[in-house]
Order: sequence, then C-alpha cells, then structure tokens
Amino acid sequence: MFIQTIGNAHAGSKVARRKYLPPFFVALVFAFALYPSKAEAQIVGDIEVNVPFQFQAGNAKLPAGEYRIHMLDDSNLTVMQISSADGSTSTVFQVEDTEATSAATKSEVIFNRYGDQYFLAKLFEEGSAIGSEVIESRTEKTISEQTTQAQEHVPAHRGEQGK
Repeated sequence: MFIQTIGNAHAGSKVARRKYLPPFFVALVFAFALYPSKAEAQIVGDIEVNVPFQFQAGNAKLPAGEYRIHMLDDSNLTVMQISSADGSTSTVFQVEDTEATSAATKSEVIFNRYGDQYFLAKLFEEGSAIGSEVIESRTEKTISEQTTQAQEHVPAHRGEQGK
C-alpha cells in the first residue's frame, strides 16, 4: 500500500510537470522575442555632437561645446555618459528606449527647450528608429509645468574609433 501511494504521488508530479511545461516554453520564447529589440536600441560606440548652447543632462548643467555620448557598460542599457571632448566635464544620466515614426536619416541629439533653458531629451543614430530618451530631471519637470516646450535638433555623428 505504501509503495503504491509513493508510486501514485511520483506519477502525479510527472503530470504536473507536463502541465506547466508548455506555458514555460511560451514565456521563454516571448522573453527571447523581446530581447533583440532591447539590444537594437543600444547605441554602439560614441556619438559626437557640438552643442551651441548651455544645457542640462540629468542633474548637471553643461556649457556649450563638443561632447561624446555613450552607453555605460554593464548598465543594462539604462545609463549613458556625456563627456566634453577635452575630458574636463562629464556626467551620467538615465535613459529608456524610445521609438521614432521612421528610421533617422542622420544621427541627432534632441533637446527640450523651455525659454532659454535646454535639456538633453533624445538620441537617435542614423538608420535606426529606436533611440534613447533621457529620463526627465526634477528641474525639467518643474519648468515644463510652467513653460511651453519646443525642441532643438542638433546633428551628431559617430565617434571615431581609437579616440
């Protein structure tokens, strides 16, 4: 009797495993289907841009000038760094994926403008509709509630390797 009960319990666990196996594989396939779109959004290498005005990236105010922007390694594609070309100024900021209606015809950096204040907003690489959108800082949220927004598009280009 005891051996038969153990045998029945073991057989029941096989049925339970078979019952949950198909949903597990569906979830796994779904997870892998989402992964490539996340990888596609990654900006490969540096983007270089000459910003003609003072602006804010994340919580830092930066002067006009030449900058390099890149995704931080090991950031799960959520943190980028912007550094002045001479290396004297640098800050990090959080991003999330964003999608344009069509692939960008040129690399560009988009700034939100409120009066005479500029905030780094989006980055797109040439040939891709997937880009990165900067998470709004508290300062930008406060200003955006009080002032109308415009956007300023600044052309960018891929950084040269080995710089």
